[in-house]
Amino acid sequence: MSIDRKIVTKNAYRITKIRNKTALRVRVPGGHLEAKYFQIIQEVAEKFGDGTVHLTTRQGFECPGIDFDRIPEINKMIRPLIESLGLDVDYGDGGYPAAGTRNISACIGNRVCPYANDDTTRIANSLEKAVYPHDFHFKIAVTGCPNDCIKAHMQDFGIICLTEPQYESKRCITCEACVDNCKKKVTGALSVKDYNIERDIEKCIGCGECILKCPAGAWTRSEEKYYRMVIMGRTGKKNPRLAMPFIKWATEEEITQIIKNTYGFVERYIDTSLPKEHIGYIVDRMGYQVFKMKVCRKGGLYHARNFFTGRSTGCAH
Repeated sequence: MSIDRKIVTKNAYRITKIRNKTALRVRVPGGHLEAKYFQIIQEVAEKFGDGTVHLTTRQGFECPGIDFDRIPEINKMIRPLIESLGLDVDYGDGGYPAAGTRNISACIGNRVCPYANDDTTRIANSLEKAVYPHDFHFKIAVTGCPNDCIKAHMQDFGIICLTEPQYESKRCITCEACVDNCKKKVTGALSVKDYNIERDIEKCIGCGECILKCPAGAWTRSEEKYYRMVIMGRTGKKNPRLAMPFIKWATEEEITQIIKNTYGFVERYIDTSLPKEHIGYIVDRMGYQVFKMKVCRKGGLYHARNFFTGRSTGCAH
């Protein structure tokens, strides 16, 4: 049968090494899925595929061994999975509308992990609704704390959840457990003065470990949620690199707006003569300051606090 490769891949099916066989890629924002949907994935794998399911590096599912002519049937079957994304668009039985922006991955977050400063699944789902569907190949990941279990530093956009520790001196017993831990494991942002703990706001990275170490409950997490964003990390054959800091102590609204604005930046400046020019290369080519100005102008973000300099990011000026 005649296959339009562009349509197939846009529909979230993979062109495989086996002739006339494809593989369905299932989006699972944040790597968190209600158990009831596993029945659909199982049925696709057993009825249409080779009976196996692969857990992808981006926390999605992949069902291999599918005949191309079964795609329309599968698209109807997976409609509940697509509707579970909560997108404000009805795509009917046409399957996934795009595969460019990759599945947004996340660690398990504060629903389970004591180190996490926010619900990473909630953030991943919120970002999914803000940026999907789109054909640009962006990779986004959310990690609950600076331990970075999700490897946010290997993404185009890595979001690290922070907290601003709140100190109640009346509860403090000056045991210095928080000070010792911060000195050994973090940045040494805490010190003792007049039997109270002082926090150096320049050194503090918002990890929240002082909160976990305090036996008296003198440290608590801030009600306001904060985030650090790192940008332009990538793997691959050409110039792989870790993401570098872009903004710290940002709000969720600021983070979301920066990512949304970047889609417009890429649409304007991408070199279409190159095969799928990576966002990191576009920033290198245009310069960090141009990127910062363009993506922060819309939404009034350019004068926001706590941006890192171009030299700090390692991006070209």
